[in-house]
Amino acid sequence: MSKRALISVSDKTNIIEFAKGLKEIGFEILSTGGTLRSIAEAGINVTPVDEVTGFPEMLDGRVKTLHPMIHGGLLGKRSNQEHLTQMEEHGIVSIDLVAVNLYPFKETVQKMDVSHQDIIENIDIGGPSMLRSAAKNFEDVLVVTDPTDYERVLAVITSATDTYEFRQQLAAKVFRHTASYDTMIANYFLSQTEEQYPESYTVTYEKVQDLRYGENPHQQAAFYKEPIQSRPTLATAKQLHGKELSYNNIQDTNAAIEIVKEFTEPAAVAVKHMNPCGIGIGQSISTAFERAYHADPISIFGGIVACNRPVDVDTAKQLSQIFLEIVVAPSFETQALEILTQKKNIRLLELDVTSDDKQSNRLTTVYGGALIQAYDAKEVSEEDLEVVTNQQPTEQEINDMLFAWKAVKHVKSNAIVLAKDSQTIGVGAGQMNRIGAAEIAIKQAGDKSEGAVLASDAFFPMPDTVEAAAKSGIKAIIQPGGSKRDQDSIDICNQFGIAMVYTKVRHFKH
Repeated sequence: MSKRALISVSDKTNIIEFAKGLKEIGFEILSTGGTLRSIAEAGINVTPVDEVTGFPEMLDGRVKTLHPMIHGGLLGKRSNQEHLTQMEEHGIVSIDLVAVNLYPFKETVQKMDVSHQDIIENIDIGGPSMLRSAAKNFEDVLVVTDPTDYERVLAVITSATDTYEFRQQLAAKVFRHTASYDTMIANYFLSQTEEQYPESYTVTYEKVQDLRYGENPHQQAAFYKEPIQSRPTLATAKQLHGKELSYNNIQDTNAAIEIVKEFTEPAAVAVKHMNPCGIGIGQSISTAFERAYHADPISIFGGIVACNRPVDVDTAKQLSQIFLEIVVAPSFETQALEILTQKKNIRLLELDVTSDDKQSNRLTTVYGGALIQAYDAKEVSEEDLEVVTNQQPTEQEINDMLFAWKAVKHVKSNAIVLAKDSQTIGVGAGQMNRIGAAEIAIKQAGDKSEGAVLASDAFFPMPDTVEAAAKSGIKAIIQPGGSKRDQDSIDICNQFGIAMVYTKVRHFKH
């Protein structure tokens, strides 16, 4: 008896060539619906599934392969005599190969103005059922869900090099595929029901590329993306120039993108090791970058720059004067691109960094588990500030404090940021105590600290940070407040004529 192959695919890439190849090596082909028509129109002899089941397709195609004649043929173990006897009693014929890919649920969800009903109808039931049945019985059934595997499967069958390991690889691929498919469906329903933290939380990602290495050369790494991209992300950026991004490049660039999204005015952000080393805003993107650069002209070397406006010629000339790993912006003017592409190793990424959806959850893996939290989207305006000192801040100081507050949110805790005239001038990041972070930021700012403002991502447990700020000439401080020793810090501010405001919001970042 000839071998049987069941083919039912939504993605018909190379399916005719595959069907021809199977027919040439003696397979009987079963099929359904549109796949059946395509194969028949190509002049290939094909048997409709309803001739096997004795039952017509029904319920608008919802039921066609969900039948014992199909699943018995897939699940029956050839090495089990009892299975073979039962199959023979019921006229069930073995199916030796299944080629199935699923209804385009992902593509449907991403369509503009798609209806809920259309989405529901693109949830495949029969396809995953056949794939899972065949993959469970992989020792007896070759199961193919990826069109890129067709040629390899034909070669293996033709050369009789079919192995247990090969079949198991195909089965593993199937279960990854169906798990990802079900996860996208589950997450769609989760979005509809608006449950924030369900009893189980499933995620799935699609591979973008293998990376040369991870944080260090001895660590392997790869880059994955969310399969449904509903907003501009680093995974959707268009690379215009330069070599592939590394693991650290991706981390740093993502950090730069998140920071620059905080600003509506022209802004430029320079990042090193996931912390901003310079942030500037201005009337133009060239002014913004000039301020970001001069915030820390040493640390920016080999850094990542994100701009929230198109890169023009003036900005490109400034960027080209220093060694940068990456520049990401909404676009690059033609002449600006000509200037920057003269530098062989710089990567240029085009991405809309002006729009943002800050409602997504953030997932961080830990040993044996994961932490999930909402994105830190809390914003603070001038109306939210509580002045707690005798000294009232000036309008310029308020503007600089709000600017510094947006910056300190993206600095690793403990974090202190000094700012002046729409520019960061000192960043203290990731210290074990707050005064240590303040001393780093103050040292970096040097003489610029005179008349500057200071932002702290959390309250002052001791007045030592305020004392250090007073000695360096700081004129205004923005912090959450809430310490048992708040009054000590207020007293120091009043002694030195410093204005201090509370946000009542903390921005720890670990």
